[in-house]
Amino acid sequence: MNTKEYISSGIIESYILGHASPEEAGILECVMKNNAEVKAAFEEAQKTLEHLATAQAVTPPSDLKSKIWNKIQQEQTVEEVAPAVSTDIPETKDHKETLERINIQGNTRWKTYAIAASALFLISVAGNLFWMNTQSSNKKEIALLSSEKQAQDQAMKKMNRKIDMFSNPDMQMVMLKGVEKHTDSKAMVFWDKKTKEVYLNAEQLPKAPAGMQYQLWAIEDGKPVNAGMYTEDKDSSIALANISNAQAFAITLEKEGGSKVPTMENMFVMGEI
Repeated sequence: MNTKEYISSGIIESYILGHASPEEAGILECVMKNNAEVKAAFEEAQKTLEHLATAQAVTPPSDLKSKIWNKIQQEQTVEEVAPAVSTDIPETKDHKETLERINIQGNTRWKTYAIAASALFLISVAGNLFWMNTQSSNKKEIALLSSEKQAQDQAMKKMNRKIDMFSNPDMQMVMLKGVEKHTDSKAMVFWDKKTKEVYLNAEQLPKAPAGMQYQLWAIEDGKPVNAGMYTEDKDSSIALANISNAQAFAITLEKEGGSKVPTMENMFVMGEI
């Protein structure tokens, strides 16, 4: 894997979000120390995620804190109102009553502390809820960006593959044009004259209906020869078949899995070499 492939693999984003395994994290940290390009990509990704988090930040309501503290003050006022104690305490009162008054005052203080602790806990919970909401929104945005980046990377790889084919002197290109009812359809066959491998670019064909699949045919000495079944993931990147000799190519729409002979009424495109 080269540097560009390593950067586009998503490991940097996983590391920043804390999803990378210890082994992956260790490898990335080692690579960053020795590869300026990877380190620069890491710093850029980090800045992007920080900007995204700032842009998506959610601020708690401004009156949340004041409402909680008003509630605390009301509770403290009720709890701290102590009954009047007469200074004329009869000498017959024993030490037990004095201890009971001390316990009442102590309990009042502890209730006040408990209310304050509960209020602080509520503030913490509220803050955590807002933080979790922000994080969830950020993760969705990051996932969307990551998905878009992967799609762009795939499109770029396919484009580079086509450029390599166009520039390869051993690659023969055969343009397939639409026939009869499918005059707007087009496709391109890339036939490697050295390896005899056949590649197909069929992006301009209509999407195959469910249960149906495009099949490529090579015309050898006037007879159709199966040249492979087309799928979107094979487009311009995976050889469909090895064809040693051909005078033309054609594409028909067949039942999924292909046919031994072409269905002529379902022919979409054809091109001579």
